[in-house]
Amino acid sequence: MNSRQRRGVILLLLSVLCAFGAFAGVLSVISDVNSKVGPEVDAYRLKNNVAPYTSLSADQFEKVSMPKRWLSDNAVTEIDEIDGKIAVTELRKGSLMQSDMMVRSPELRPGEQEIAIMIDAATGVAGKIRPNDKVNIYATFAGERDGEASQSKVIVSNAKVLDVGQLTALEPKKDDRNQATEAVPITFALNTLDTQRVAYAESFAEHVRLALIAPGSDGTIRPGDRTYTLDKDK
Repeated sequence: MNSRQRRGVILLLLSVLCAFGAFAGVLSVISDVNSKVGPEVDAYRLKNNVAPYTSLSADQFEKVSMPKRWLSDNAVTEIDEIDGKIAVTELRKGSLMQSDMMVRSPELRPGEQEIAIMIDAATGVAGKIRPNDKVNIYATFAGERDGEASQSKVIVSNAKVLDVGQLTALEPKKDDRNQATEAVPITFALNTLDTQRVAYAESFAEHVRLALIAPGSDGTIRPGDRTYTLDKDK
């Protein structure tokens, strides 16, 4: 083997060694990235905006793969977790779904009925009432006869909220300047007697208002405190 051939063999060996070195370097980088990123899991991203209290379904989401270590502990990784849930607030397009962004849709228990009434947005704890909340329902009635005092009555205590609708503009009446201009439909789960009370109040009361009960509190009103007139403060 002459000197030229020896140089060729040496260069060939050097090329092979360089190739092995480059390959080992690539494997090292991939291994380092995998160790930092970790395994990937499925996550679910919103295709469009979702309004508050709207029922959620699988077709509102697209599946994406992301490193598990980049997701929060409450990220939704199974689409079945969404079934039967509603959004607790407005959800933005492109957001990754998390368990604290939804709650299970309330359901009726045996003996309960659904009833929905329009509540003045300005006086009905606007923006703070959510499904599953408990409220006391107050109604104000004018005196039945001339000279009789108006009364405020607790129509229902511990009423369970099933659903809160969208803010709705009301067409004011010409002869009522104090009429509410915006209202929110709120659906309750009530027994038959309480349903009748709410229906009566909506039809004949001058105003119907809601008082939100703090979580874990008992909003039951004593019988002697269910009716109020101004002379009680004298």
